[in-house]
Amino acid sequence: MDSNSKYILRTKDLKAYYVLDDLGKKKTVKAVDNVNLNIRKNEIYGIAGESGCGKTSLMKTLYAFIKPPLRLMDGQVLYYRDGEEFDIYSLSKEERRKLRWEYIAYIPQGAMSIFNPVIKIEDTYRDFLNSHLSGKTKDEIFEIAREHIKQLGLPMKVLNSYPHQLSGGMRQRVAIALAALLKPAVIFADEPTTALDVVVQRGVVQLLKDIQKGLENTIILVTHDMGIHANITDRLVIMYAGKIIEEAETVEIFENPIHPYTKYLINSLPRFGDRGTRASAPGNPPSLANLPSGCAFHPRCPFKMDICEEKIPELSEQGNEHMVACWLTSEGVG
Repeated sequence: MDSNSKYILRTKDLKAYYVLDDLGKKKTVKAVDNVNLNIRKNEIYGIAGESGCGKTSLMKTLYAFIKPPLRLMDGQVLYYRDGEEFDIYSLSKEERRKLRWEYIAYIPQGAMSIFNPVIKIEDTYRDFLNSHLSGKTKDEIFEIAREHIKQLGLPMKVLNSYPHQLSGGMRQRVAIALAALLKPAVIFADEPTTALDVVVQRGVVQLLKDIQKGLENTIILVTHDMGIHANITDRLVIMYAGKIIEEAETVEIFENPIHPYTKYLINSLPRFGDRGTRASAPGNPPSLANLPSGCAFHPRCPFKMDICEEKIPELSEQGNEHMVACWLTSEGVG
């Protein structure tokens, strides 16, 4: 790729499996199975799907934060920086450490997991900055933290608070602010609105929007909540059983969903003024350790054909950069 590449991150045939020991027998869980992504600079890119579809495993693999029993089995995770493309898994541990927070940042599920519960937020900021910025005095570091909190519209009192003294929503916003502190090019946000009420969710979503607009960076957002994706993401992929089954601009997916699973996800959203029961996909997602033959969705799909039980469909473009893996499409059947 040339120095004007529009992509910040790409994957090639990415596979990451959990390899488990079950009473002396190895069990393989295909959490990320042959995933190819092309994520652009300056966009909010969404990853959607039910619990257990592989979203969080994919995000950890992209961030190179995988630990046993999760293993990288095959493929590449390619980042683009300073006119050069590199595979993050070709770097040493020290090189990866330098990339984290300064170039790529990660907001895990549950904000409490990134805070030390016995020190104030101010000290968390100070420890964080001390590990990345050398030659700064205590006062200079505090001023950086104070100015950052002020710019993001968060109350100054949070710096003098312990994590448990903040509401869940405020903790989440402080965690997001911390991830953005060193102005990374890519921020991963894993279910940032989980367990928050609707009003608080709006504040978290708005903060992500403000950060992305201010830094002109890329945010990769994982959530099962299609309403959040509709509100914030520019492009969206749908995951099912460790695979990407649909990808397009978010507006295109909501206006023209093609895969039956995507249609169920969208149709399950509540609609203003409609008090009727919303239909979700029948049945349950399959075990990633024991996937059905062919298309993994076929046991739940009301439109399945014989070929759906026999062969796995490949992603094919349906026009307007809309990719779908389904035998119901004319390309799939052909």
